[in-house]
Amino acid sequence: MIGLKIAARALSRNPMRSSLTMLGIVIGVGAVIAMVAVGQGAKAQVEEQIASIGSNMLLVYPGSTTQGGVHAGLGAATTLTEEDAEAIQKELSSVRLAAPTIRAVEQVVSANQNWSTAIQGSTPAYFEIRDWSLESGSYFTAADVSGAAKVAVVGKTVANNLFGSQDPVGQIIRIQNVPFKVVGVLAPKGQSAMGQDQDDTVIIPFSTMQKRIMGVTYAGAILISANSPEETTLAQRQIQLLLRQRHHIPPGQDDDFTVRNMTDIASAAEASSRIMTVLLGSIASVSLIVGGIGIMNIMLVSVTERTREIGIRMAVGARGRDILMQFLVEAVALSMAGGLMGVVFGIAGSSLVSVIVNWPTIISVQSILLALVFSIAIGVFFGLYPARRASKLDPIDALRYE
Repeated sequence: MIGLKIAARALSRNPMRSSLTMLGIVIGVGAVIAMVAVGQGAKAQVEEQIASIGSNMLLVYPGSTTQGGVHAGLGAATTLTEEDAEAIQKELSSVRLAAPTIRAVEQVVSANQNWSTAIQGSTPAYFEIRDWSLESGSYFTAADVSGAAKVAVVGKTVANNLFGSQDPVGQIIRIQNVPFKVVGVLAPKGQSAMGQDQDDTVIIPFSTMQKRIMGVTYAGAILISANSPEETTLAQRQIQLLLRQRHHIPPGQDDDFTVRNMTDIASAAEASSRIMTVLLGSIASVSLIVGGIGIMNIMLVSVTERTREIGIRMAVGARGRDILMQFLVEAVALSMAGGLMGVVFGIAGSSLVSVIVNWPTIISVQSILLALVFSIAIGVFFGLYPARRASKLDPIDALRYE
């Protein structure tokens, strides 16, 4: 307590110098908190976007990225069928649900309004795989799929553009002059990880899409939900083996399909976000080092200015460790005061970034504590040398110093 009073009295003699010395720590701590908050906000946004795609999901596309030594690209073939999806769901123990899908971009018309959007043909399992709830109405049923019913479930963007404030449920929309009755409106999901508006879609029964809209017999892709995240890798292997068997692909020949494990993609995206957070925090922490160097510089100047004072204290009985603690406490007091001000600065900066750039930021207690501990450690590390130098002064030489 006495050491703190002495430190406070010594620092208050030069308030401008003390304030400028703390400025480096203030900026450093504030920058660390703000950058970590931005990084964690980005990580949470990526996780939210990935979660909006679906749970434990795998995607099977027709075509192979390397077929016969030639880069074919996904969707370059029409090798998948509705029967493939049914076999995957029925025969594989690791798979919970499978839904064939087929997609096209069409103009949707309602009364005097029209809107170009993505039309998806699928089965009721599609909504469960993608964990997509309803805002109003109901989903279409398996009976609608088997009977190629002309019913549709619309996304929120489509509903807003075609119907405005009216209730879309029960309304009629036209796709290629085929009338469809809107039976449900999906709850909004927002943008995907690729920046696409997931709500800009109309979903109709798979058989209806095949027969009445596109006139095809194949599936554009198969959405699959594994039993758990741990079983997605097993499901991927089982799907590959089953489809090779069903498509009569001999050993050594390339697959005519591609299986994508969304869990792996999610893990890679989360790892990238973590690396970005660490990188931002590391870059910001450099300013803390600079602030520590400033503290050491000022403390060395203070030792030189107060050499006679140190000699007098030693002459009246102060030991070397007492002098060391006095200057070390001053350095830590500077860094701690700067750290506390930096916390306020960092929180305000994070909020400002969120408002101005419309970027999500998450301020965690851990980042605040880490920044404070780091700032105190900086004070101890960079204050130790000047404090040791002061404690090693010879009392006689110190008293003679002018």
